[in-house]
Amino acid sequence: MSPSPFIIRQCENPGCRFRFPLEQGSTRGKRCPKCGALTQIIDFPYTNRSIAPQAQPPVTPQVEALLDNVRSTFNVGAMFRTADGAGLRRMHLCGITPTPDNPKLGKTALGAEQALPWNYHLNALDAADALKAQGLRLWALEGGEQAQSLFDAAPELPGVPILLVVGNELSGVDPDLLARCERVVAIPMQGSKRSLNVAIAFGVAAYFLRYGGINQRGFFTL
Repeated sequence: MSPSPFIIRQCENPGCRFRFPLEQGSTRGKRCPKCGALTQIIDFPYTNRSIAPQAQPPVTPQVEALLDNVRSTFNVGAMFRTADGAGLRRMHLCGITPTPDNPKLGKTALGAEQALPWNYHLNALDAADALKAQGLRLWALEGGEQAQSLFDAAPELPGVPILLVVGNELSGVDPDLLARCERVVAIPMQGSKRSLNVAIAFGVAAYFLRYGGINQRGFFTL
């Protein structure tokens, strides 16, 4: 499917000059949404400058994710989109975590929920035990005294898949699930807040685990 072309409209009011994009052919935007003055089309139509699919690096850890009781449909949708972009193999959705069967999830996943394999589990502990038995290494994204900086935790044994475990936005990772993880990694925080939005934190961790050890020549470094 070819990307939709866009146009830029700008308010003709010299005291406003509000500028905004619309899909070409849209009947909206003839009046400025800020001041109500007429707007005009600026320049030529253009298309979204998407990034072309990249070939997978030759040596990089395979990663799957387990989302346990992540409550926000929009966060989970964003995590699907990130997981698809980073090349994760599968999403394991547990407890109250919404699945792609919820139409709201697609508002932030934007189709990634249809491209990325996923499973649903009532109980995250049962899922974690089964995945661990299959050879996945459980790494929790969580704070606390036992956590080490994500950026100090270069993934060892690139051939062994990692299961990135993410918990509830407020309560964090279930303690019994945390106990099953061989590593606990956290994202360093230097501001007044002590955590990131769960979808943003997931994105940082997913991309670092997949590509953080790749040097400029494409080799994995430990």
